[in-house]
Amino acid sequence: MIALNRNLAGLERSAIRVYTNLANQTPGCVKLTIGEPDFDTPQAIKDAAWEALNRGQTHYAPNQGTADLRRAVAQRETARGNRVTEDQVLITIGACQGLFTALLGILNPGEEVIVPTPGFGLYQTITTIAGGKTVPLDVSKTGFQIDRAALEAAITPRTKAIVLNSPCNPTGVVFSRESMAAVKDAVLGKPIFLICDNVYDQLRYVPQVPDLSLDEQLKDQMILCQSFSKPYAMTGWRVGYLTCPAYVMDRLLLLSAAEITAVPTFVQEAALVALGTDPTPMVEVYNQRRQYVCARLKGMGLSFPEPEGAFYVFPMISEFGMTSAEFCTRMIREAKVAAVPGSCFGAEGYLRLSYCCSDQDLKTGLDRMENFIRSLRQEETHG
Repeated sequence: MIALNRNLAGLERSAIRVYTNLANQTPGCVKLTIGEPDFDTPQAIKDAAWEALNRGQTHYAPNQGTADLRRAVAQRETARGNRVTEDQVLITIGACQGLFTALLGILNPGEEVIVPTPGFGLYQTITTIAGGKTVPLDVSKTGFQIDRAALEAAITPRTKAIVLNSPCNPTGVVFSRESMAAVKDAVLGKPIFLICDNVYDQLRYVPQVPDLSLDEQLKDQMILCQSFSKPYAMTGWRVGYLTCPAYVMDRLLLLSAAEITAVPTFVQEAALVALGTDPTPMVEVYNQRRQYVCARLKGMGLSFPEPEGAFYVFPMISEFGMTSAEFCTRMIREAKVAAVPGSCFGAEGYLRLSYCCSDQDLKTGLDRMENFIRSLRQEETHG
């Protein structure tokens, strides 16, 4: 056998996909695993792609993205306080490629990326591929908020970036003013990038708290990654964008061009229409589901951080004396309802439930989960 890139040796498949596949192999299983809206993409967005195809928009787009879409993104970002020009916008294959381009573009071998944990596992995967090192910052013991002293202790001369995801996957938590202030003070004026993964920014149920992607003092250190997938139900379209300072864009554009050449032209036409689409009706439905899920979990006697955005909830299941992977595997096999182990996000003793599925699936899944938990507690009582 010929040796491969050693940075790939320790990679594992996402547990989100692993447990979704296990659910797919279990007839009748309800999947509360993947964060994929159950809504269809709004018709106007689909029509824009169809019309673009009919106009012959099937050729290469510019590497950085079409001028119209980059201009619209710059206008949207500037309107919300992130003052950028269209030259500071890169259209990407979803936020995932944006994150990959950002981390691969800034990291040298051995440099470190601080990730509040529990957090999305992709950050560690990309950092490993880039030859860097992920430094988990455990927030599970501090109310799922960032502790200033712990953050300062995590920073070393090798720290290159902090990834900030708020609202957060997997908890739905929105970082507080105090958390944001701690991050700003930790990076301001230092050779440390702040990577803001804002994919759930439009899916929040609480008033806006300070957003460091809008902080003028951090603009030369800030890279924003955004996606059309979540707010506009466009997961399969694979389109997003990245904004960054001009000196960073000069290099990231070359990297992105080598990775993907460009996002398909007709997809960018659809994304342009999406920017003018109001996601509020979907958010209102998610909020109703959030309230329902939280009430059901409290009724089951489970504790969890109150989700303030996104469409996830992160209940604690450590009382049952098994790993989160064992719990989720048993729940699929015995109760036919699937969730994702907290260990996938760096937090053992929890599981992630996604509530962006149909109301009926949500009710059925939670009914089954409640019965499963009741049976586990009865086992403990009689064991």
